[in-house]
Amino acid sequence: MAASYNSIGTVYKSMGEYSKALEYYEKDLEILKKSLPANHPDLATSYNNIGSVYDSMGEYSKALEYYEKSLEIKKKSLPANHPDLATSYNNIGLVYDRMGEYLKALEYYEKLLEILKKSLPANHPSLATSYNNIGLVYQSMGEYSKVLEYYEKSLEILKKSLPANHPNLAISYNNIGTVYKSMGEYSKTLEYYEKSLEILKKSLPANHPDLATPYNNIGGVYKSMGAYLKALEYYEKSLEILKKSLPANHPSLATSYNNIGLVYKSMGEYLKALEYYEKSLEIKKKSLPANHPDLATSYNNIGLVYDSMGDYSKALEYYEKDLEIWKKSLPVNYRSLATSYNNIGGVYKSMGEYLKALEYYEKSLEMLKKSLPANHPDLATSYNNIGVVYYSMGEYSKTLQYLEHALDIRQRSLPSNHPSIKSVKQSIETVKGKLKV
Repeated sequence: MAASYNSIGTVYKSMGEYSKALEYYEKDLEILKKSLPANHPDLATSYNNIGSVYDSMGEYSKALEYYEKSLEIKKKSLPANHPDLATSYNNIGLVYDRMGEYLKALEYYEKLLEILKKSLPANHPSLATSYNNIGLVYQSMGEYSKVLEYYEKSLEILKKSLPANHPNLAISYNNIGTVYKSMGEYSKTLEYYEKSLEILKKSLPANHPDLATPYNNIGGVYKSMGAYLKALEYYEKSLEILKKSLPANHPSLATSYNNIGLVYKSMGEYLKALEYYEKSLEIKKKSLPANHPDLATSYNNIGLVYDSMGDYSKALEYYEKDLEIWKKSLPVNYRSLATSYNNIGGVYKSMGEYLKALEYYEKSLEMLKKSLPANHPDLATSYNNIGVVYYSMGEYSKTLQYLEHALDIRQRSLPSNHPSIKSVKQSIETVKGKLKV
C-alpha cells in the first residue's frame, strides 16, 4: 500500500500538483513509520520525496527539514561514502543556494564532492557537475578567481569524457566566458564564447534557438567594448535565428530587438534606436500583463532616447508610464522608483522647470535612502543632482549644503583619487566663490 501512495505522489509531483503530491507522500510516510525500523532506508527515501515537493514549492525551510531527516537516516544506515549520501548533500546544498546562504551551500556541495571523488573515476561527468555547482555558488558570491578554478576543473573533465562537439562542453565554455565578462576581461570572454558558438554550430541545425544565445552573448561583449558595428552584426544574427524559430510575439524576440536598440542608442542613432525599442515594446504589450516590470524597462528606454533627442514632452510621457508601473509593483522596488523619479527630475531640469525638478529629485533621494546604505555612491549622485538645481536657481547656500553631503559620502565610499571626488570639490569651490560675491 505504501508503494502505491508513493507512486501516486510521484505522478502528482510530475504534474505540478504539489498539495496532492504531499498528501500521498505523507500517507506513504505514515505507513512506513509504523511498519519499519526508525533508520530504515525506505524512510529516508520518503522524507526525501516530501522535501523535494517543498523544494519545488519554494518552501525552503520545510524542504530542509525533510531533507535533513532523510540525511540523518542515511548517515546511520549507510557507509560514509555511499552515493545516496551524495544525493542528500546535493539536495541540501541546492536549497541553501536558492536561499542565498552561499557558505552553507558550499559546505554541503563540498561534502558531496568528497564522496564523488572517493567513489567515482577521476573523469566521471558527475564530478564535472559537482565542480560546476561549486563554481556557480562562488559566482553568486562574486569570487571570480574561485569561480574560474572550479569551472576549469569541470571543463577539463568534460573534455576528457565527452566528444569534442558535445553541447555540455559549449555550456562549460559559455560559463567561463561569463565569468571573464564579469571581470571585464573582454578578449578572454570572446575566446570562450566563440568556442561555445563553434561547438553549437557543429552540433545543432542552423536555425536552432540555442544558437541565438551565443550570438547574443558575443554581441553583448562587443557592445561593452564599444565595438558597436560588431555588436550589431552578432545581435542581428541572433535576431534572425529567433525570427525563424519562435512565434512572432515570443519574449526572446522582444529582448533581441531591445538589445539592438541599445546599440543604436549608444551610437547616437536615435531614430533607429526608437524603431527597435518600439518593436520590443509591441511584443511585450501583447505577451505580458499591463504592469509587468519588463514593460516599465521598455518605457524607460524609449524615454531615454527622447530625452537624448531633446524631445522632453515625449520623454516625460514615457518616463511617467514607467513610473506608473513601478508605483503599482509589489513588493515596492525602491531602486526602480528612484530611477524613474530621477529621470523625470532630469527632464524638468533640462526644461528649466526647477521646482518640478526638485520635487522629483527629492522623491528619488527618499527612495534611495530606503533602499541603500548611508554611504552608497548613488546617494551622493542624488544629493549632487539636487545641488545642481539649486545652483541653477541661484540658491547658492542650498547648493553648498547638498554638494557637501555628496562630497562626504564619496569620501567615505570611494578611493581618494576618484574623479567624482575631484569634480564635487571643484563644484564646491565654484559655489563658495559665488557666495563671496
